[in-house]
Amino acid sequence: MSTDITPEAPPTNHLQRWRLILGSAANHPETSLSAVHQKMDAALAALYEDQNLSRQGGRNDSAPYVSQWLGDIRQYFPQSTVEIMQQDALERLNLTELLLHPEVLESVQADVHLVANLMALSSVIPENTKATARAVVKKVVDELLQKLEEPMRSAVSGAIDRSQRNLRPRHQEIDWQRTIRANLRHWQSEYRSIIPETLIGHGRKIRRPQREIVLAIDQSGSMANSIVYSAIFGAVMASLPTVSTKLVVFDTAVVDLTEQLSDPVEVLFGVQLGGGTDINKAIGYCQEIIQEPRNTILVLISDLYEGGVEANLLKRSAQLIASGVQMIALPALSNEGEPWYDKQLATKLAALGVPTFACTPDLFPDLMAAAIRREDVATWAANRGFKIGK
Repeated sequence: MSTDITPEAPPTNHLQRWRLILGSAANHPETSLSAVHQKMDAALAALYEDQNLSRQGGRNDSAPYVSQWLGDIRQYFPQSTVEIMQQDALERLNLTELLLHPEVLESVQADVHLVANLMALSSVIPENTKATARAVVKKVVDELLQKLEEPMRSAVSGAIDRSQRNLRPRHQEIDWQRTIRANLRHWQSEYRSIIPETLIGHGRKIRRPQREIVLAIDQSGSMANSIVYSAIFGAVMASLPTVSTKLVVFDTAVVDLTEQLSDPVEVLFGVQLGGGTDINKAIGYCQEIIQEPRNTILVLISDLYEGGVEANLLKRSAQLIASGVQMIALPALSNEGEPWYDKQLATKLAALGVPTFACTPDLFPDLMAAAIRREDVATWAANRGFKIGK
């Protein structure tokens, strides 16, 4: 197996290379590994040593770990090595049968974890199974849409399309049913009539400028489940005429998937899990596409492990907030347990005025509604037990 190191990893000396090749059994006092090399070693050990991927975290937790591991190896190893490790993982995880035989794939329990793994393995899925893989992903997406679309649609529409009573209506604007009910106490029996002391008109919709929502999503392997939910919520919001929704995914490069938002399945197969992370570059791109800062909500969904220049990221975030953008950072958008993210950067963002907390999919519609109404999102989150910036 090739042991070439990607530019993100520090150079290795002769002993370190042999240590990575031979594994933990070759531990030696003179062979110290840097933090990056330790992560590379952990990725290698998960596949080639006893604590293999199929047993990592217990049988029930192996599925989400696989997609994260697939993202890690893309970050720390060159493409040639990644391809070899993926093929080895297919054999050691007994995924070859799953990917080679469509009928087996059709029979497995389809859930968000399976979708995450199919996204991560999309480049090695054989042609005769690709159609089945897309069908499985579509099935999960459709089930989630059925569950999440109406809450999302209702929350966003309700936050924007508010109506108010018109108490000084012109004749053609009078709502006669509500006016009669409001004036029943003024019934005049001798005239068999009601004196309409209070006139109520039909609700006039408050004209609000269309809100702009930008979802910026980290493509690292640990964010796989969050990407699935983000694609679905993004597709629902994109279908609403009252908001303008943009979807941006990033690793060390930035890809705008806004044009594909009408098809969340297409979005998910357009995502490339893994690689490095340059949040600063992604936020810089978002700055460029935001047209009305005071009317924009920017939602950053990332584990916040910045591979770019953190100081520049914080500077851009401060600029966005000063311009009037509502910026929210979500280390996770999933139903998993406590997310793994950079709490130091989360604290720094929160100090700038960027509410930073993990959110579950069932509360995301309410979160967006609160942001659209320009409520204090930090207060909204704290009232629901979320820990801000911690």
